[in-house]
Parts: sequence; C-alpha cells; structure tokens
Amino acid sequence: MSDTDKPTSTPADKPASSSAGKPANNSRQKAHQLLHAVRGEINKALIGQQAVVDDVLCALLAGGHVLIEGVPGLGKTLLVRALSKVFGGEFARIQFTPDLMPSDVTGHAVFDLKSEAFHLRKGPVFTNLLLADEINRAPAKTQAALLEVMQERQVTLEGEALPVPQPFMVLATQNPIEQEGTYPLPEAELDRFMLKLAIDYPSSDDEIALVRQVTRSAQADALEVSQLRTLLQPKDVQILQKITSEIALDEQVLDYAVRLVRTTRHWPGLILGAGPRASIALVRCARARALLRGGEFVIPDDIKACAAAVLRHRVRLSAELEIAGQGLEHVLAQLIEQVDAPRL
Repeated sequence: MSDTDKPTSTPADKPASSSAGKPANNSRQKAHQLLHAVRGEINKALIGQQAVVDDVLCALLAGGHVLIEGVPGLGKTLLVRALSKVFGGEFARIQFTPDLMPSDVTGHAVFDLKSEAFHLRKGPVFTNLLLADEINRAPAKTQAALLEVMQERQVTLEGEALPVPQPFMVLATQNPIEQEGTYPLPEAELDRFMLKLAIDYPSSDDEIALVRQVTRSAQADALEVSQLRTLLQPKDVQILQKITSEIALDEQVLDYAVRLVRTTRHWPGLILGAGPRASIALVRCARARALLRGGEFVIPDDIKACAAAVLRHRVRLSAELEIAGQGLEHVLAQLIEQVDAPRL
C-alpha cells in the first residue's frame, strides 16, 4: 500500500462530529478501493470462486482463521498461495501427514554441543499467514498443536510464552471427512476457526476459462501466482482491521446476530448448537463484509451472508435427519430464512 493509498485510522479519543466523520469516511473509501484491488488480483489466479475469495478477505479483516473444505483439485491451496503473494508479510506452509509431530508445528528445544545449552528452535507457526494443508490428515494430537496459537496468538515452548507476528492468520484446508485417511477435527479446534468455507466444483463457463488459462501456462496443470502484485503489508492489514472494527453496528442488528446463533441451540434436527464464540464471529465477519462492499454500517444482509460459514462447523445434525437425507446446509438455510431480520 502506497502512502497515497494507505487508509488513515481515526484516533479513538477524537469526539464524534461532522468534521471527524470525513476522515473516517475517507479511510473507509480508501480501504474499500484497496480491498477491491486485492480481490481483483487474487481472481487472476483463482477462477470462479468469488464468494470464497470474499469470505477469506472478510476473515482477514476480522482477524479470524479459516477452514476450507473441498475435494482435491478445486483450488484450496491455490487460494492461499495467491493471498500470500498479494500479502507482503511472512508466509509458511505445513503439510499435515499422519506422522507429523506437534513439535514439527510449534517448534522445540535443541541442545547445542558447543555452548552446552538448549536453544529454542521456532516452528513454522511463527509467521503472519500459516497454511495448514490437509489438516485432517494428521491425528488429533498434532492438530491440537494449533489450539493455543489460534486463540492466544502465542506458543508456549519450554515454559516460555512466545508471541507470534501480527497480524496472524491460519488458513487450513481439509478433504471431506468421508475420504480415506482423514481424522475429524475436535470441536474445540473447529470452534477456533471463524469461518468454514466449502469450495464446490466451478460452473461450466468458469471451468472453460480455467482450462484455457492453465493450458496456456508453462506449468503442467497449475495456475501461476508469480505475476500477482503485492498490495498489502502487515501494517496495512492491521490498519484495515482497525477500520473494520469501527464500522457502525445498530443494536437491532446485533440482537439479530445473537438470535440467529441462539436459535441453533433449540432448532429441530440440530443436536448441538453454536456457542457465544459464534455470535462474536458473526458480528466481526459482518463488519468486514460491510467494509468489503463499501458500506458505512452493517445491515441484516451482511449478517445473513456470513451466517452459514460461521455456523456450519459449530452445529451438528441429528442422526434422524442424516438418515432422511437432509443435509446440514439445507437445515441452516431454513433456520436463517425463518429467523426474523430487523428492518432498518
């Protein structure tokens, strides 16, 4: 982000007035323009997954983590690689396998023969963007290595709490749990992901464009990200996150978000409802979506647009509905449709 494009955050102690509103509006406008450019840059590499790209950008703005699920070959890893190219911070990738150990993720102490002392060797989690590729290929013990860093932004090694760089975001990919060689993620870890996104097969037109672009590439079957421009630095992301947190939110919209989450706890067909962390994630994501569309405040449609991605990994379908062939997405869609939204 150049000096001319960088959004300017409004000091928190500045009184609200008409003169104070203009810098805030300018900040939001510049932030929206920058995010539009970032979205366009990522779309050069990832074709036909606009909704998924928007959701990932919302999580980045809201300071959350993302779990991306889909069958192999739909661009899960490509999306993260494209984001890492547009973002100028540190990037690390961990390929999760059945024999991966927790210390391979967080780091460990190494004995130095020369100094006859132990030295901490930091793991790949000490980065800004962390790609946890095929996270459900590793057993629960290794998956749990991410619990502390995802929630507290720190790693405890040899009794010492070490903070990770800011901003910090985990983007995990997983294959559908029905596939062979996968381990389901525990509920405690699932709840730490702000969003769970599902990448589906592209449309016919998008697949034609994808094949046309890939077959022109020098690589065998991959889209290149080397030509993407770097538009964001870590400091820029922190400024964008601050602007996002200041997007106006009416009390009626806040009440609507909480009612949506609380409804999951007694909805027919759901045997496990979402907790308060879902309400927090829903509001934070809705603020990010409002900024992404260029709005000055959150509207009920922003809440609706985020609801499925926030809830799908925090609720559990009853066995009766699974046997009847009713999918979780259908049940959530009914719930979101039937909870009354405020009219602003």
